[in-house]
Amino acid sequence: MAYTQSDLDNVRQAIATGEKSVMVNGRRVEYRDMSELLQAEAHIEAELNRPVGDPRGGFRRFRFTTLRGD
Repeated sequence: MAYTQSDLDNVRQAIATGEKSVMVNGRRVEYRDMSELLQAEAHIEAELNRPVGDPRGGFRRFRFTTLRGD
């Protein structure tokens, strides 16, 4: 899901005012409580900070094994 800076700004405005209904990604979203809003803020911010062109966020984990002949 592609988020915009406006989506993040809307969530932050809702956090600041205590509002639980927010326009995000062109839809009105009703959050149950402040913890859900804070989770949404963290998620949207992480998505916006993700490197362009890398759907996994730029981190990769590799495991190398070797075959040793005894």
